[in-house]
Amino acid sequence: MEQINIGMIGGGTVGSGVFRALEKNSALMTARLGVKLKVAKVAVKAFDEPRPYKIPVATMTTDWTTVVNDPKIQVVIELMGGTGLAKTVVLAALKLGKPVITANKALISKCGPELFAAAAKNNTNLYYEASVAGGIPIIKTIREALVGNRFTQIYGIVNGTCNYILTRMKNERAEFAEILGDAQKLGYAEAEPSLDVDGYDAMHKTHILASLAHGFWVDEKKILVEGIRSISQTDIQFAEKLGYTIKQLGIVKAAGAGKSEKVQISVYPALIPQQHVLANVNDVFNAVFVRGDIVGDTLYYGRGAGKDATASAVLGDIADAATDLVNGTPRRVPAFVDYGRRASVMPASESVSQFYIRLGVQDKPGVLARVAAIFRDNKISIASVVQPENPAAQPNVPLIIMTHACKEASLQKALKRIARLSEVKAKPVLLRVEHFE
Repeated sequence: MEQINIGMIGGGTVGSGVFRALEKNSALMTARLGVKLKVAKVAVKAFDEPRPYKIPVATMTTDWTTVVNDPKIQVVIELMGGTGLAKTVVLAALKLGKPVITANKALISKCGPELFAAAAKNNTNLYYEASVAGGIPIIKTIREALVGNRFTQIYGIVNGTCNYILTRMKNERAEFAEILGDAQKLGYAEAEPSLDVDGYDAMHKTHILASLAHGFWVDEKKILVEGIRSISQTDIQFAEKLGYTIKQLGIVKAAGAGKSEKVQISVYPALIPQQHVLANVNDVFNAVFVRGDIVGDTLYYGRGAGKDATASAVLGDIADAATDLVNGTPRRVPAFVDYGRRASVMPASESVSQFYIRLGVQDKPGVLARVAAIFRDNKISIASVVQPENPAAQPNVPLIIMTHACKEASLQKALKRIARLSEVKAKPVLLRVEHFE
């Protein structure tokens, strides 16, 4: 039976998780694939760096080049993270014609065109299932299982940290800062959490899904990205009273058809109906809702991060890489294809949505009338207004406004004028409403 030798770059939390998972289920995979799999070398920062699972010292090295350049190594797995040295490692392996497996969403998002071009030029493949939504097989689903579909909508809860914080804010009536501190203590959030809570981790993943689903590489700068720092307990509770739950979403929506298609690509916290299945995806779990023109609505749910979920996705890519090598099929369905359409990213200003707006205003007559007049001037229709009673006679109170669907540009223009009103005492908070229609 043929044996495939694997070299791994990165032996920390994820790397040791992959090593242990393959060690645990290697016999099972061999039986299913008809190929033996062996991790022959692992490049690490240091032999004694902390890792949840042991890697034999004899298997480790601190020189990644000895792994990539070893002629006996047939598959290279990059699990070091970052976009600097990781890019060098991946390109070096691809130039040698070796298939590469990566879990590095930032690398794929930033350098995808160059990496996939290098793979094609050298008649090999780049596998990246673990880069989006951890153990959920969403890349293979979109790339292969749903290859006969045009994707009209993709909505993803793809950052477990944000979902954990918003879930606890709703369940415990606590504020963002308090829950973030707990998440950091539990290891769900980094000491410097901006990559997660400001939406950039979700942006990388949404970028990959959008490029894969629509066949053109997206410029990251054209993606609207908003985080969850501005969400307060007031928003959580008013959303609930209005029949909604707040979730951080990665959104890919097609608008138009034929050769002039525009695609909205965004990451932001949104109000979603409580009865929708995504509203019930809680804690650190991820889910991706995909609507295809043939298949209709489908949902993919599971653990989106962690050493075991990521290891499961990497094992799936190892199986594909090994099978492709044995059968001499370095490419399956191409990763990204130009469909011959002039598809482009829709500017955020052109997108249309219903909006939730929270204003902090003085509690005195005439304020609502002035705000409503500004909306009227910008041709924005108000769907409902909620202002809680003020029995304690506080000088400032929240004013919640739900609009009908309107253009983002019109709403932003109106909010600039509203923010300048002397009665408005805090920066307006804007959240979009998604109905999945």
